[in-house]
Amino acid sequence: MSAVLTVLMLLVGAYLVAVLEGWVSTGRLRPAGPITSGLALLGRESVVPRQPDRIFFEVAPPLLLVAALLAAAVLPLSPGLVVVDLATGALFVNAALAYVMVALVMAGWGPDGTYAMVGGFRFLGQLIAYSMLIVMPITAVAMRAESLFTTEVVESQAVLPNAVYQPVGFVIFFLAAMGVAFLPPLDLPTAPGELAGGVMAEYTGWRLAVMRLARAVLVVTLAAAISVFYLGGWLGPVLPPWAWSALKTLLVAAAMLLAGRYVPRLRETHVLEWGWKIGIPLALFNIFYVGVLLLVVE
Repeated sequence: MSAVLTVLMLLVGAYLVAVLEGWVSTGRLRPAGPITSGLALLGRESVVPRQPDRIFFEVAPPLLLVAALLAAAVLPLSPGLVVVDLATGALFVNAALAYVMVALVMAGWGPDGTYAMVGGFRFLGQLIAYSMLIVMPITAVAMRAESLFTTEVVESQAVLPNAVYQPVGFVIFFLAAMGVAFLPPLDLPTAPGELAGGVMAEYTGWRLAVMRLARAVLVVTLAAAISVFYLGGWLGPVLPPWAWSALKTLLVAAAMLLAGRYVPRLRETHVLEWGWKIGIPLALFNIFYVGVLLLVVE
């Protein structure tokens, strides 16, 4: 039952993300846009490149979707509504997100196209920094909760959410999540202006529909992770717990989509430089800061 409800909420969230992304991109609110676009893609011929690596080409779209679903499986929607309450659930999120990189590298290599390959290898180079900026803030979150259970991470924020308790970690995790979901201005793997779609450039028909669905689900999953780790998950007055989880997740997803629309796309060298030289030192400082609070103040 938990798995069905989680998948249903992910699909509804992915639909709302697609509607909002279309509105932000075009300035027109089209509630039926994602449905008509999806049906149109499913009705078109799915063209295969001339000399693809067929296994990589075919596996990449579903693998991206599976990676997003696996990460969502350990994120609770309410106290009793979580697919798998793993003892290492917080770290499992980072482990599942690593397969996003695998899927995009496969999507870049498989079609045997220049733009796709450049996009895939861009993401390969960047995700090493992104992964560090995902797992290091999670370490500080787990320190406060004294547990890697995602349910206990939520409960540890009953008095004060982690976004207030450790704001540096919150900002780092938020930006890293935008990078993992390759949202503007960190959309270098697709980069419509310079790579004409990048890792998605050679996909058409149902394969492209799966890729777009997987990307939307990935955005919802990462927004849910931010809600669980930093905004108290299901905690809140009046509304039922699942409603608070859904509301916070959608608000975070909207913020992720809107934030990058007003910032120019960054060069890949700048992304790597800022990730290693600024992001990782700040993440280390955040761990030290939380440790001092726990040992001295509390």
